[in-house]
Amino acid sequence: MDNIVITIARHFGSGGKTIGHMLADDLGIKCYGREIIKMASEDSGINEALFNKADEKLKRTPLFLSLLKGEYKGKLITPDSGEFVSDQNLFNYQAKIIRELAARESCIIIGRAADYVLRDNPNRVSVFVHASREYCIEQAVARHACIGDPEKFIEKTDKYRSDFYKYYTGQEWTDARNYDLCLNSERLGFDGTMEAIKEYIKVRFGRLPGPEDAAE
Repeated sequence: MDNIVITIARHFGSGGKTIGHMLADDLGIKCYGREIIKMASEDSGINEALFNKADEKLKRTPLFLSLLKGEYKGKLITPDSGEFVSDQNLFNYQAKIIRELAARESCIIIGRAADYVLRDNPNRVSVFVHASREYCIEQAVARHACIGDPEKFIEKTDKYRSDFYKYYTGQEWTDARNYDLCLNSERLGFDGTMEAIKEYIKVRFGRLPGPEDAAE
């Protein structure tokens, strides 16, 4: 039975990560997010701190500079190259892990431009969870998820996510054409958003993914 992989991109504060974990629990499958960085570090032998450093550097880099890099092509750079620990190759290893997870089991992947990495996978379901800025601020404050001014924190975080996506894919993060589903969690609620994803999967595949999809 073919694996079904659900990728979730989300506005900060929209609850996309929470919804992803709720859906994983409901289906009995795993949900991966920043764990992918640790897995990529272990696979490549590159210190995990370098992966985090690359993320932090992008957060501080103006968008016009980030656009100088080419989009993800899928080819790993070998250890004998001076580019082995380049930002591009660090992402390449994360993409390698994402593709391996998709081949191994039905799962949910949060962020990391996974929708683009798996764009040629016929069993990928790509979701973008969004909500109004006011709702995102309200949710982030309620969950104590912000540092400093909530509005500025959310604006900065969403800009980083947008730049990250543009940097590695060459595409716009919020372009609805990049996703199968764009869902407003403010209108649907977390449970409703989860159910909408499940209904889409059932219509498209005639079944829901489950733990039985994992490779032995």
